[in-house]
Amino acid sequence: MLKLPPYSRRRMLGTGAASLIGAPALAQSMIGGDSGSAPPAAAPAAAAGSSAPISVSGAQAAPIPIAITPFDTQGVGAQITQVITDDLNHSGLFKSIDPASFVPNSIANGTPVWANWTLLRAQGIVTGDVSNQGGQIRVEFRLWSVQSQSQVQGTAFTTSADSWRRIGHIIADTVYQQMIGDKGYFDSRVAFISESGSQTSPIKRLAVMDYDGANVQFLTDGSAMAISPAYNPSRQQLAFCSFEGNNPRVYTFDLQSGTKRLVGAFGEQTIGPRFSPDGNSLLMTVSSHGGASIVKVGLGGGGMSQLTDSSSINVAPCYSPDGSQIVFESDRDGSQQLFVMGADGSGAKRISFGNGHYAEPCWSPRGDLIAYTFFGSDVGGFTIGVMAPDGTGERILAQGYLVGGASFCPNGRVLMFYRQTPSGSGSGDRLSTIGIDGFNEQLVDTPSYASDPSWGPLLA
Repeated sequence: MLKLPPYSRRRMLGTGAASLIGAPALAQSMIGGDSGSAPPAAAPAAAAGSSAPISVSGAQAAPIPIAITPFDTQGVGAQITQVITDDLNHSGLFKSIDPASFVPNSIANGTPVWANWTLLRAQGIVTGDVSNQGGQIRVEFRLWSVQSQSQVQGTAFTTSADSWRRIGHIIADTVYQQMIGDKGYFDSRVAFISESGSQTSPIKRLAVMDYDGANVQFLTDGSAMAISPAYNPSRQQLAFCSFEGNNPRVYTFDLQSGTKRLVGAFGEQTIGPRFSPDGNSLLMTVSSHGGASIVKVGLGGGGMSQLTDSSSINVAPCYSPDGSQIVFESDRDGSQQLFVMGADGSGAKRISFGNGHYAEPCWSPRGDLIAYTFFGSDVGGFTIGVMAPDGTGERILAQGYLVGGASFCPNGRVLMFYRQTPSGSGSGDRLSTIGIDGFNEQLVDTPSYASDPSWGPLLA
């Protein structure tokens, strides 16, 4: 059996009937006066001939004041307004202005009365409207710059009424990109383990949700045990480990069709799948005779190739975003540490040297950071940390009784992880997000205990 240190997370879940999860179709068009740089994937592109983007220098130090006017006072319009507000506030880079402070009649003939918004110190204004069109909804949205007194973005969406939440996320992503200069991350989903039942007989199911905890859908029924969900970075597909037999094996799960397929059944155990950046292959760990090696498996029938030997325990591999390198954890030097090697397994180099154990490395999609879990007596418990790929610049983001499983959002600015807090009746895991600067930690509300998040790509 694969020997792991006591703090490692060997998450168990069941497999069963699948839910079909497809992104709703969206028809989109531009509305007058569009300008600005291109918005994120899944959001409509802005027209050429733009004005300068809104200046947001210092947003990291002080959130940007933004006014989000109600798309409607009730119904779908009010719900979309709330999603946009929650998304932007959640990022920690924006602070929505209380609508109760808005000066009456500050939008005249569809255009802001600039003096009124200047009094509120707003840097941006979001306006919008929702109308019914033959069973569908049309959502019009505009972003305005108070500084330049001009429209920055104007887009209309036509879609089914039940897609209102996704429309809100897409609009928030567009505002984020126009004002921050980076793609947003709100129109994305997260795979995780949902935990219920008792401490002695837990039920752990593979699940997927919107990044903010909404629209939870269970993909397995808890009748079999599994570990390690991983989201394909290029499409709506998961990989995970299942104990449908006596030993764990790696499966893929297609979120569009609900199809599950066995892709890794090697050695005594096969665990810890991670996708390549192009989504066409998987890294995983194969254990045998007390050791564990990292292997690569092609999803298109490319076979299996071994990247490390099994003379030590080599686990938790993760590609760099360009696919040229792999970070992993290994006890080859006597204690559990992080190493980086070439994508072909060559040139392994140790990058962690702290007085403790390093585990669960995750490479940022920006390529500049590697997140990890650390346990050591010097810090008095578990921490989530980040370091540069060469091991420099190590710093702690979160600390607690038990924290781990960090996963980056699509733009690399935010991490999601699990945090366990002991109580008189036992303990349970909850998901949280935190910025890569170590600030703005926020709980992700899920219907049950939850752990082991894997953040997926934008739903383009």
